Amino acid sequence: MSFTFRCLDAVHDAPLLHSWVTKPYASFWGMLTASLDDVVEEYSRIQSSGHHHALLGLEGDEPAFLMEEYQPDASPLAAVYAVQPGDIGMHLLVAPPLGQPRSGYTAAVMTAVLEHLFQKPGIERVVVEPDARNTKIHALNERLGFQPAGVVDLPDKQALLSFCTRADFHVARELIKHDLQGATL
Repeated sequence: MSFTFRCLDAVHDAPLLHSWVTKPYASFWGMLTASLDDVVEEYSRIQSSGHHHALLGLEGDEPAFLMEEYQPDASPLAAVYAVQPGDIGMHLLVAPPLGQPRSGYTAAVMTAVLEHLFQKPGIERVVVEPDARNTKIHALNERLGFQPAGVVDLPDKQALLSFCTRADFHVARELIKHDLQGATL
């Protein structure tokens, strides 16, 4: 699987995003009852903030995921942990499958997102804060090198704050490659 990234267009891409964020699988995204105008407003705000940015991930020409990157020191996280130079925050929403779900797809998307973030100059650690009840993403985060730091109270949720250093990601990626090679023997 190969993915590319492009800047999200808040108006043009809103119908697509609306079709994703209002599905039950996206309940932790917090927009289940959002209108199309709500989606345009939210992503226009994000794209104009100067510290938060949304990208659309593509597999070939097909939209595959939404990725947001943000500066933790300009977010509610600044009140719950000591932001370090080289930290970047990340949110990820994978598109609903068009057909049969593919095994390992979400892990491949997350790997591509982390590779993209760690290619940025000065980035040493990715910060995530998914809802504390979202056990599926916690397991995937740990598999890809995130270390849980504990549950924190944010304005919109209780979240599991976790960090992934560049070194932890490289170790996790090598372990995954090793596991995949062993599975083919």
